Amino acid sequence: MNGELLVMAFDSSQQALRAEMLLEEQQIGFELIPTPGEITAGCAMSLSFAESGLEPVLAVVRREHVEIRGIFRKNGAGYDRQV
Repeated sequence: MNGELLVMAFDSSQQALRAEMLLEEQQIGFELIPTPGEITAGCAMSLSFAESGLEPVLAVVRREHVEIRGIFRKNGAGYDRQV
């Protein structure tokens, strides 16, 4: 993946797996990663994707009512919430 990466975190593994399935169906590029320790979330899995994919990812999440903890951008030693 090229460019800035964003991380979508979840409160449950059910929602993470649901998002994974929905994004795959839409052929939106992402990577399943362990949730970074700097992000407080109830699920150990997160999805990482290129910042250029933010709008398509948000469209799927909103349309399908996927519950997310947030979308974060790496900022030095931590993460800033974007959504």
